[in-house]
Amino acid sequence: MLNLYTDSSPNGFKATIALEELALPYRLHHVRIEAGEHRQPDFLALNPYARIPVLTDDETGVVLFESAAILLYLADKTGRLMPDDIKGRWEAIKWLQFHASSVGPIVGQRVHFELFAAERIPAAIERYRSLTEDAFAVLDRRLAANSYLAGDAYSIADIAHFGWMHIARIIRFDFSRYRHLDAWFQRIAERPAVQKGITLPALATGA
Repeated sequence: MLNLYTDSSPNGFKATIALEELALPYRLHHVRIEAGEHRQPDFLALNPYARIPVLTDDETGVVLFESAAILLYLADKTGRLMPDDIKGRWEAIKWLQFHASSVGPIVGQRVHFELFAAERIPAAIERYRSLTEDAFAVLDRRLAANSYLAGDAYSIADIAHFGWMHIARIIRFDFSRYRHLDAWFQRIAERPAVQKGITLPALATGA
């Protein structure tokens, strides 16, 4: 049995969407970050960095944190959500890594400095707004010529990016002027597994 430890967050939604897309049986454990449950010893034994999501697999004994690693594991375990050809596979991995190393951290920092920072720092806000727009533009150019980030096939790369784009839309980081990115977002958002995944373990109502 798979066990997913998560909360309502962009990184958590990547895992719930993937599991729902794959229709894999799993136990959902709600780790309530606002209540400090991610700092409890039982959870720290799974992820010493105290971040969600975490996936455990009773069958293999694998314990994973970091959403990109979880997505890769699920794709490898099932042979799905990853293109079959070598070029497509590496396109999916490349765009997954682009999200993990660039888009996710950049949008996350923008969220912090615009919405949560105790002190408003205009230079930091401007920097992360600019970097966010640069990342949106890169995705838009890619999607101008491709239905999905890996090419013609929906993959874990799309799931990874959708997690943060979903939150970006909720908190009104507007990307509608990037018409290819916006059309991709609408297309992904219509998938039944995505619609369910973003409600687990609860709806996100803000950043």
